[in-house]
Amino acid sequence: MKEIKKSQTPISKLGEFALIDQLTKNIKIKNSSTIKGVGDDAAILDFKDKQVVVTTDLLLEGIHFNLIYTPLKHLGYKAAIVNFSDIYAMNAYPKQITVSIGISNRFSVEDIEELYSGINLACERYNVDLIGGDTSSSVTGLIISITAVGEVLKEKIVYRNTAKENDLVCVSGDLGAAYLGLQLLEREKEVFKQDSNIQPEFEGYDYILERQLKPEARKTIIDFFYKSDIKPTSMIDISDGLSSEIFHICKNSNVGCKIYEDKIPIDASTIKMAEEFNISPTTCALSGGEDYELLFTIPLEQSDIIKSFDGISIIGHITNKEKGINLIAQDGTNVPIIAQGWDAFM
Repeated sequence: MKEIKKSQTPISKLGEFALIDQLTKNIKIKNSSTIKGVGDDAAILDFKDKQVVVTTDLLLEGIHFNLIYTPLKHLGYKAAIVNFSDIYAMNAYPKQITVSIGISNRFSVEDIEELYSGINLACERYNVDLIGGDTSSSVTGLIISITAVGEVLKEKIVYRNTAKENDLVCVSGDLGAAYLGLQLLEREKEVFKQDSNIQPEFEGYDYILERQLKPEARKTIIDFFYKSDIKPTSMIDISDGLSSEIFHICKNSNVGCKIYEDKIPIDASTIKMAEEFNISPTTCALSGGEDYELLFTIPLEQSDIIKSFDGISIIGHITNKEKGINLIAQDGTNVPIIAQGWDAFM
């Protein structure tokens, strides 16, 4: 049976303002801090006694994503999530986002609606309001820029430069899966380029593919902190790999650390895929990136509370600066950690 292809609407048929109306017509405000969202020259926010947290992330086609294997809905969802993760890393809650996109003429109205359906889904799941943005034409493919605004009480803010000697180093979830999901997608892309009749081999790798294409931000960890009255001494989200992020915490806090290789959480499917690629799973965890887990430090006396939460691993401890930033390998040897995660300009 022949597949009937749906007709696509050229963006030029609507124009910029009608396109914006089309993309934002069903937005509903969820947060009391949003006084005015889409529909005016600027949004109006009121945070009263809260501190405002702001972050921006830019995604460029061909650099941060490949549309050969990235569905537009997944891309929209991920673009929102990476910003939510930065807000959570400050021990804050995201409340609003603005979305700006550059669109080349190969995209239809339906394509951009699909992208926004992913953004809207992320906003619904994480209770965030989409309050504005901008659209423009692009000659270099799809460009997505999202700015997220969050709120937090002043006494609850957590920075990356306040880790203390003897603190425990903890991480949420597991690491390395997103990187291997990307390697799998790239491998199958190359196979497809050689022979378009060969179907991609994805069976059994749903987890690592989802971690790459549709990650989640760790709101549940922040909920746990607030419920348990825990305030980490430092925190950062793992977007560029564990090695880069622990390096940031140690450098900014003027401390050293010991991370134990056998304590780093790595999923079984990640290990399986790493073995298939003949890559060390530890290397994937240290340098892979895009996990969007939370790396944080806590005082030693709070270890029992942390251990009570399923989904947090204690992977090491903070030392004085003179001892350096080190990985204790499974054989007991001491290996200096070098920041080798994602670098946008390499």
